[in-house]
Amino acid sequence: MIEKFFPHVNWEKVWEATIQTLYMTGVSVLITFILGIILGLLLFLTAKGNLWSNRYIYWLTAQIVNIFRSIPFIILIVLLIPFTKYVMGTMIGVKAALPALIIGAAPFYARMVEIALREIDKGVIEAARAMGAKTTTIIWKVLLPESMPALISGITVTAITLVGFTAMAGVVGAGGLGNLAYLEGFQRNRDDVTLVTTIIILLIVFIIQWIGDLITAKIDKR
Repeated sequence: MIEKFFPHVNWEKVWEATIQTLYMTGVSVLITFILGIILGLLLFLTAKGNLWSNRYIYWLTAQIVNIFRSIPFIILIVLLIPFTKYVMGTMIGVKAALPALIIGAAPFYARMVEIALREIDKGVIEAARAMGAKTTTIIWKVLLPESMPALISGITVTAITLVGFTAMAGVVGAGGLGNLAYLEGFQRNRDDVTLVTTIIILLIVFIIQWIGDLITAKIDKR
């Protein structure tokens, strides 16, 4: 019955492409989460009036974040081809997509982290400082725990954006559902293949959003 509606769909290829998309998304989300928090903390802490107030470091970090956040992803992939080839040894395949995915998403998430940290009540931070808490203690015991619901919401949005990025990366040979939709669906004029890959991408997005909302609701004590 299913072959009647999707005559051109090779389900083995669809499964393989789905695993590739999940791999690219999972690895890039994990690394983006770590790098984004580091960059976001640096932006927050070096801003005027904060613990590591330093306008030069803040300006430099902000410019790096703004530049990479502003470059359209499809152009970023092309710009990073020499870097990707040097680091990964190839510019084609699932692993070759990771540098562009991470560099494209980390600055975006870093801004979300900075916004989340700014929303923390300054009185809580000042109280910790008054009690003689070190900066590292304030980061681990105050800043990150207080902002965690917003950080999880932010990485959920970023993960969904990364799913879209993997689809675009597929067009330039990164593999995954985007690659399958382009090569097997668009180029061969097989609408059923494009439809199936689109439905799976939507399901992945819905599941990510559901998991993100669930975690946020559990850790949000407000």
